[in-house]
Amino acid sequence: MPSRRDAEPYDDQVDGRDESPSERADRNWIEVLQELRVMQTGTQILTGFLLALAFQPAFAELSGGQRTLYLVLVVLSALSSIVALAPVALHRLLFKRRAKQVVVEYGHAALITALVTVSILLIGVVAFVFDVVVGPAAALIAFVALSAVVVALWIVAPLVLRARHTAGEI
Repeated sequence: MPSRRDAEPYDDQVDGRDESPSERADRNWIEVLQELRVMQTGTQILTGFLLALAFQPAFAELSGGQRTLYLVLVVLSALSSIVALAPVALHRLLFKRRAKQVVVEYGHAALITALVTVSILLIGVVAFVFDVVVGPAAALIAFVALSAVVVALWIVAPLVLRARHTAGEI
């Protein structure tokens, strides 16, 4: 059975797997890569959507505030992609240097940061579309509603499940 020192720094308990620290780091890196792939695909689609908007005839009709929001969303989209790709760049720079655990920890932090930027991006894009199509009141409602859903599903539910798991309920 692995010792306590073999546990990942963010694990509260050893999970009982019979793997070396290197094997655990390899497995965790594969999991990080899978999550990065899912996030990157969605972000790329959103980025393409946003970039195409600027070349539509109706874009000229946007107010100054809408243009500002649009540019903020484009920057958030680019930032999301950059942050989500950062662990891959680090992996390339540290390749064959036996630093996989560092790469995994960096990837974990980058994924959390990317989730934050992507959540803001998603909420912002929907609010932007509602503002352009329906108006500012509808944009505010969409913003508040989606913010509540993100907080509930991405923060509250995972924290509740983590607390239950720690308490041995699940």
